[in-house]
Amino acid sequence: MNQSVTVYITTLCPVCGMVKNFLHIFEITYKEVNVDTNPIALMKLIGKTRKLTVSQTNVNGKWISGFDPEKMLKALNK
Repeated sequence: MNQSVTVYITTLCPVCGMVKNFLHIFEITYKEVNVDTNPIALMKLIGKTRKLTVSQTNVNGKWISGFDPEKMLKALNK
């Protein structure tokens, strides 16, 4: 199954690292967007999620805030 995963991060976010490590462990390919260096992406992210925090992960159109392995696996159908 083709997965669409995008992780929105900041440079110094420890939770963002946990999300990325989790995706690496499960060999999930993902797109990374660093909102520190992309303010337009940050504004779009806030508009979509209504949250001011990272990490935010979009898995197949479903938004997951922070590091929530159970929700991620469910969204990935694993």
